[in-house]
Amino acid sequence: MCLISFDNLEIKRNSVGDNMKILNLNLVASSGIAMGAAFIPTELDLTPAKHLITHPEVDTETSAFMDARDLAISQMQKMVENAPAQRDILTAHIEIAKDGSLLQGVLDKIRNDHKNAQMSLKEVEDSLAARFEVLEDPYLRERAADVHDICSRIMANLKGIPLKMYDNMEGDTIIVARELFPSDTSQMDFSMVRGFVTELGGATSHTCIIARNVGIPAAVGQAEILKEINHGDQLIFDGEKSLLLVNPTQHKITFYKNKMAKHLKRKESLKKDMHLPTVTTDDHKVEVWANVGSINDIESAMENGADGVGLFRTEFLYMENTAFPSEEEQYEIYKKGAELCQGKPLVIRTLDIGGDKSLPYYVFPVEENPFLGWRAIRMTLSNEQEDVFKAQLRALLRASAHGNIHIMYPLVISLEEFRKATVILNKCKMELEAEGLAYNKSIPTGIMIETPASVILAEDFAKEVDFFSIGTNDLTQYVLAVDRGNDKIAALYDTYHPAVLRSIQKVIEAGHKYGKHVGMCGEFAADQMATQILLGMGLDEFSISPVDVPLIKHSIREMSLKDAQNLATNALNFGTTKEVRDFLKEEGQAKL
Repeated sequence: MCLISFDNLEIKRNSVGDNMKILNLNLVASSGIAMGAAFIPTELDLTPAKHLITHPEVDTETSAFMDARDLAISQMQKMVENAPAQRDILTAHIEIAKDGSLLQGVLDKIRNDHKNAQMSLKEVEDSLAARFEVLEDPYLRERAADVHDICSRIMANLKGIPLKMYDNMEGDTIIVARELFPSDTSQMDFSMVRGFVTELGGATSHTCIIARNVGIPAAVGQAEILKEINHGDQLIFDGEKSLLLVNPTQHKITFYKNKMAKHLKRKESLKKDMHLPTVTTDDHKVEVWANVGSINDIESAMENGADGVGLFRTEFLYMENTAFPSEEEQYEIYKKGAELCQGKPLVIRTLDIGGDKSLPYYVFPVEENPFLGWRAIRMTLSNEQEDVFKAQLRALLRASAHGNIHIMYPLVISLEEFRKATVILNKCKMELEAEGLAYNKSIPTGIMIETPASVILAEDFAKEVDFFSIGTNDLTQYVLAVDRGNDKIAALYDTYHPAVLRSIQKVIEAGHKYGKHVGMCGEFAADQMATQILLGMGLDEFSISPVDVPLIKHSIREMSLKDAQNLATNALNFGTTKEVRDFLKEEGQAKL
């Protein structure tokens, strides 16, 4: 939750109340309340020159592109130093700028097609971005924007256009733009930025990631919002009610200032208590862990009071590389993560690639249904990829000597898969023994529960694994046979569906029957309306975004396990999603 104070906000008298508009926001991806003046950046003209070149000009255009690219890399390296909150994103951008696909693609067009550098860059940009835009996974689809951002920076250098669109920001500001990239946010003075509103982008866009990292509200995907707002308009962003007030009345300004003051007081209370154990009013202890995708995220998780890391996504090590990362590269990352956790659990998921997650250096087979195809554990267990899998397992084992690392396998649907993974893990252990390398000989291994098969076989798995982690994002999709990326059936994708809730309950009961820890690393674990029902079901661990940890810990401390159990029992008896939701709202679980 993002809570900002604006006691010094100055409202121009002639802009207040004369023409107040209240706009509905479709996708508030980082919640909170903010007040400030609208800042609409001027879009740069990066239209490429469109002309062919002669043979003698090839070297000149090649040099111009190389200089612009090298300058872009240098600029981003400086940005990494000045914008630590964006370090991981910018570092990935630098790698993409250096990648051979971009470089060779542009050079080939200059040399073979005799197109000028600007024209060549634009064509390669569109081609590379198109590879991401067709993907199902929202996170990966948003990476097309990263390609556009990198190429825009190079294009600006080619055209000699300085990227200084935010130099004249003054006072409390809400940025309203068509889209925001790292090259935009790296220029901003976040002591003045109170929120983001963009026409494009999804919940996994750069805009949302940065907004959550720095603690400001953001709304994305607000089509044609720029037609409703002028530069300098006074805005109130109410993320809790998904509203944007344009040129509000003095009454509204006073109301929201008072509301923000209350929220700030609550935020300070959350900060004060966030490192305390998560214990209910009747002395039942649970744990609140964090989902992370980088070392920076682990640091954020620890700062926000997380009791551990329930999901460290490792595919980003592979996707942001130009080749399969070596054992040594991975070992250094996992070791650092373990040390940051200081003895707290660090659950690291093995490579979950394939389906809609591609690699720039590996050709996946063409599949009619990639989500149901050769991906995740199926890929890493194949003979073709065993060396890749072993490199990761060896790195994880070696890193386990430096902290409390757990290994988690994704998309497991059979005992045969888990047992085969165990055989390979044991081979790695024997190799390390022979090499005299230290590791945790009793390192815990578990699986993600994210398919109907793993739910049905939960008791069988519980006899052999050390822990479960329920991945509700995919579990909901597979149980309901609903593509979560399909807008036409988005309303059918609902984790409150009785079939999904009963699946979760079955898994928890199976795990506890054999004394196994059961966590949840899907987004449902951070849903405040779901917190009490999951507590009542017996969930041991809630693994959520680092920024949500203080709030969820606080919420659980105000609950009674006995009341939660009664609530869960009643909720599981309903036969429709609407009945479940209506019941929970009536019980007061919708209050934030």
